[in-house]
Amino acid sequence: MRVMRRNCRKTFKTPRRPFEKERLDAELKLCGEYGLKNKREVWRVQLTLAKLRKAARELLTLDEKDPRRLFEGAAILRRLRRIGVMDETQDQLDYCLALKVEDFLERRLQTQVYKLALAKSIHHARVLIRQRHIRVGKQIVDIPSFIVRVDSQKHIGLALNSSLGQGRRGRVYRRRQANKGGNDDDAEEE
Repeated sequence: MRVMRRNCRKTFKTPRRPFEKERLDAELKLCGEYGLKNKREVWRVQLTLAKLRKAARELLTLDEKDPRRLFEGAAILRRLRRIGVMDETQDQLDYCLALKVEDFLERRLQTQVYKLALAKSIHHARVLIRQRHIRVGKQIVDIPSFIVRVDSQKHIGLALNSSLGQGRRGRVYRRRQANKGGNDDDAEEE
């Protein structure tokens, strides 16, 4: 029997200087603002952005009519527009260099659920996602870092079988409703 092996690599890069105060404060602020679990989630987005900017810088060194620059540059811009990081007016590779970490963090499912007022806070949004109350289209998504595409954004909602939506009520709610009828007996005995 043949085993499929996946090529695993690190998805984040730790900072070179671990105790730089300005960076630590900025990361902590991002973690609080976007409800991230730990700083590794910030570093993961930073690595994605660094790879993207590196590719854009490399393409910008080529001639404007170079077929590789035209083909790969259009692919990068199309991908960024599809996830909603860039808009239609930004049609040059130069705009890739101006992207910030916040632009990518805004497109996370956790942030979008909070912005759509499905959750009371950014932390509540993370809990709802992990407890499988949120769907994108017909698919339940339980990953808070899921990047929401522009065309999927209008399809974010509560899961059909969620107790918060039209689904069956939760265990505690059902037990309390059953006990409401039985509370009269308890009061008479005391």
